[in-house]
Amino acid sequence: MYLHKILSQKHNSPELPTSAMDGYAIKHQDIHLGRLKISSINPAGEVLTDEVIEGSCIKTFTGSLMPQGADTLIPIENVTVEADEIVITQEVPQGFAVRAIGENYAKAELLIPKGTKIDFPQIGVMSSLNIVQVEIYEKPTIAILSTGSELLELGETQSNNAQIRSSNNYILEAIVQKYDGIPLQLGCIKDDKESITHSISSALKHSDIVVTTGGVSVGDFDFVKDVIHALGCEVIFQGVRVKPGQHIMVARKDDKFIIGLPGFAYSSTVTALLYLVPLIAKLQQGKCSLRPVKATLSDPFVKRAKKAEFTACNISLKEGQYFVDFQGKKVGSSAILTNMLGEVALLFTAEDAQSKESGEEVDILLLG
Repeated sequence: MYLHKILSQKHNSPELPTSAMDGYAIKHQDIHLGRLKISSINPAGEVLTDEVIEGSCIKTFTGSLMPQGADTLIPIENVTVEADEIVITQEVPQGFAVRAIGENYAKAELLIPKGTKIDFPQIGVMSSLNIVQVEIYEKPTIAILSTGSELLELGETQSNNAQIRSSNNYILEAIVQKYDGIPLQLGCIKDDKESITHSISSALKHSDIVVTTGGVSVGDFDFVKDVIHALGCEVIFQGVRVKPGQHIMVARKDDKFIIGLPGFAYSSTVTALLYLVPLIAKLQQGKCSLRPVKATLSDPFVKRAKKAEFTACNISLKEGQYFVDFQGKKVGSSAILTNMLGEVALLFTAEDAQSKESGEEVDILLLG
């Protein structure tokens, strides 16, 4: 959930000087006296009319308003009590343990900017302001479709060796949940135009974004791209110079979006992170959770394509610096989903980049 309007406040917090500890409210100029008379007690939640006068103190508790006349709170650990007096055993500086006016927030201070993701700190601040409800941007609903006559749903019995278990739709459902969308799982559909047309048309009615996997390449049975055109969608772009996922397609139908991802599991996962996740954040006026940072190579990197590449790598953090290696990462097709296992980031190399040696600095994308 992302905040729709900025939140500021019309008063200070605290409104008046407040005790930050249990102790005794004093005039700091009296601390040299060493012994002060306890003139009153000041429980939290009550408004005390007694004042601290010269040579005296008032017992005061955490959260209590500071009594008039006092400018310092000496904690109970720093005194011993003898009858109705305290003996100061350890001095404190002036203003010690006194929360100043506006320490938490000042009047008219911007507290939570528009577009902020609401998490536990924001909920705590809003509770302290007695704000029961706020306007937010709704999470977008993302319909998920996997195309392919070879795909088997979970639990479905395999009848021949050409069939494979569908994973893309479940990966996408998990990604949507992780990055603040609402998944609408529509499962697998066969490679025929009629089924794909019906499924995408229906999905557009019930979601903000439709995500498909498969059917956007150049094969005889890649019908998704044709259906998107046939439905009268505005194609924003089709095909990118990126590995993996060059055959991605992004289109728009009125205020709805369609993202056609490749069918290979690693390709669809990476392109979903690169194209779907930022769109989910954009529709909520929020900030994408994926974060680019610099890292140091622990292993050499071999540049394999004349395209921008996003390569799964292992990450570690040592003394504030990210390091990446490729231990256990396999080289092959864009179907190797197991390369995403572990503490993983995506290593980005530009289209014109060269292979790199150990110790060189690289750009990686943290997955949040």
